Amino acid sequence: MKKRSWFLSSATLFGFIFLYAPIISLVVFSFNKSKLVTVWGGFSTKWYGELLNDPQILGAAWISLKIAFISATLALVFGTMVALALTRFGKFRSKSLLNGMITAPLVMPEVITGLSLLLLFVSMEAAFGWPAGRGMLTIIIAHTTFCMAYVAVIVQARLSDMDDSLEEAALDLGAKPVRVFFDITLPVIAPALVSGWLCAITLSLDDLVIASFVSGPGASTLPMVIFSKVRLGVSPDINALATIMIGIVGIGITIATYFMLKKPKEKLT
Repeated sequence: MKKRSWFLSSATLFGFIFLYAPIISLVVFSFNKSKLVTVWGGFSTKWYGELLNDPQILGAAWISLKIAFISATLALVFGTMVALALTRFGKFRSKSLLNGMITAPLVMPEVITGLSLLLLFVSMEAAFGWPAGRGMLTIIIAHTTFCMAYVAVIVQARLSDMDDSLEEAALDLGAKPVRVFFDITLPVIAPALVSGWLCAITLSLDDLVIASFVSGPGASTLPMVIFSKVRLGVSPDINALATIMIGIVGIGITIATYFMLKKPKEKLT
């Protein structure tokens, strides 16, 4: 029993070191005074100042945030509609096909998705003249397309576990379907909607491959700018940017954990 406990403790410790040692190293070297990221030249915060004065980084970050917010919102609307169709409309023709098509982007390689969307946009521009070139609009359409699949799966899982008798009772009492959706269904699936929306934002901010295929001049997202800079060598300002992103994620996780731990205590009181 002691041997097993020692082995599990060692494996857990090794796993945490393997996962978090590179992140800790990145955070430490973001405060490096030297331009060489592997040589410690003393403590300094000058790279954070240079980062905040870099118009390319700031512009790319703003573009990524706008694309993520718009595409996540659109993906939430369309994904919820698909989830409702798959769980509430019973059996209908092509239901299996729709279910397969909505889950296909989850396992499809991003290279294939990006290339197919690029060919689609080029064909549409040649046939209809829209979209005119590649830019923010094409990235939003592309991100909405693959993020919608994730939202649909999350919301569908919540709807499948929902008690149908609540909706049926409201309908029997004379409520219209629209009123039932907004008063009963929507509050029940609200956590899934928030989770799907946050997941879509994360996927959009993290995407590099698909955005590289469908973007154009003046529409470089933050991952694209970071990748172009890293190809020429990692610079300390990239470490500073990564540290800021880690800090934002850490704050979000801390707040979410606080409310998750606080909720059971409120129920007990």
